[in-house]
Amino acid sequence: MPLTPRPRIPVPRTAPPRTRRVKAALLASAVSVCLIAASAPSPATPLGVGDRLFPHLGNPGYDVASYDLAFTYPGTNSKPLTAVTTIDAVTSARLDQVNLDFAHGTVGSVDVNGAPASFKSAGEDLVVTPAEPVPEGGWMRITVHHTSDPVPAANQDGGWVQTKDGLAMANQADAAHLVFPCNDHPSDKAMFTIHVTAPDGYTAVANGLPAGADRAGKATTWTYRTEHPMATELAQVSIGRSTVLHRTGPHDLPVRDVVPTKDRALLEPWLKKTPDQIAWMEGKVGRYPFETYGLLMADARTGFELETQTLSLFEKELFTEPAYPKWYVESIMVHELSHQWFGDSVSPRTWSDLWLNEGHATWYEALYAEEKADRPMATRMKAAYRASDSWRAAGGPPAAPKGPKPGQKISIFRPNVYDGAALVLYALREEIGRPAFEQLERVWVSVHHDEVASTADFEDLASGIAGRDLSGFFKAWLYGEKTPPMPGHPDWKSDAPQAARSAG
Repeated sequence: MPLTPRPRIPVPRTAPPRTRRVKAALLASAVSVCLIAASAPSPATPLGVGDRLFPHLGNPGYDVASYDLAFTYPGTNSKPLTAVTTIDAVTSARLDQVNLDFAHGTVGSVDVNGAPASFKSAGEDLVVTPAEPVPEGGWMRITVHHTSDPVPAANQDGGWVQTKDGLAMANQADAAHLVFPCNDHPSDKAMFTIHVTAPDGYTAVANGLPAGADRAGKATTWTYRTEHPMATELAQVSIGRSTVLHRTGPHDLPVRDVVPTKDRALLEPWLKKTPDQIAWMEGKVGRYPFETYGLLMADARTGFELETQTLSLFEKELFTEPAYPKWYVESIMVHELSHQWFGDSVSPRTWSDLWLNEGHATWYEALYAEEKADRPMATRMKAAYRASDSWRAAGGPPAAPKGPKPGQKISIFRPNVYDGAALVLYALREEIGRPAFEQLERVWVSVHHDEVASTADFEDLASGIAGRDLSGFFKAWLYGEKTPPMPGHPDWKSDAPQAARSAG
């Protein structure tokens, strides 16, 4: 996923633990959609695409082609933004009702194909009844006039992040529907156009490339467009008293960073490292997959970093706290950068495929630290092996993670899908050899560029490149209750879960 847990100071000189600090539970069953409309003529029922971890998110019956989001910021991050969300989609079934995910705002009106539609809430869904059913294979445009509330409701976290000077977004896992109506599942990627209107003194930046800035009176409207499809969880909007810094990456890639204006000089030594980090990743897995990249330095305490597409979200404190070692900060930068390939360009088909995102990002984080800071990969993986049985007991095996704790969707981001999943990749490299493994990594991100892919897809590709059936290897490493023996390292041992807890 997108979120990278990390310790608070003091930071040890050995490989730091991967822990998560979450201040509030995420999305309990109660949601806060306030709807002003006549009731739909038939019962409104929450639907979902049947994801094992989040069965009621996402919606069947249509595929979104594009989102057009328009937000108007009132000049304070404690009041709702007015918003218009326009969704263009193609139906895969005849729809008498259309379900959207939306759970934290007030809906004023909904149109379907230009005609007013009735609507009501059901769980975390906004259920829309068009004036006329939409036929199978039909083009459907839904326009929702609503508010978007940046203040979390009780038992909700995610969506808007309140910074000291404005707002940013953190939509994992499945929290985009706390910001705008959508089909909030990573399997339905779409193009995005984002408009943000804010008063003088504020700067707005979003995913993709700028497509205009129009001034009217004492406000400016910024427009951004993506050139590649994006999952809703990866949407990003920054509104603040910010400066946008520009530089050039490999192949003349435009790199832009968004920083608090007052901290521009302080943060520049870190920001200038990004082009070389992109070049390093390209040397491992191939050309950067998007139209731009950059870092959004948020003046906020979140407890995580997040790989929002083309504009990764970071806490400013990561770069200003002197207790964090330089090698550690740089490796976390690479973690989020590598997600642009693993998780953003190649997105998970289901949330159980999360290990493909976080395992790969952790892998390249560790590989960068090995090559640039003499932090041996084998040392980190041996330590992970020792803890692996405990991680599996607590969170499930990497490709079959346990569900989130009640009211805490974000709790699926456990060590089993970070270092535990990177350990699977280490075992795979030991099993098939370095040349085959490195070929697999390059082919994976090339074949599935701009698509969604599953654990089964990865298994099939690995077997094809290795030239032999690896199903037994993956069954043991990805789904086993106990950690299998490490190829090439018969001396590695994993602590029993109880012993590991006692030692901890």
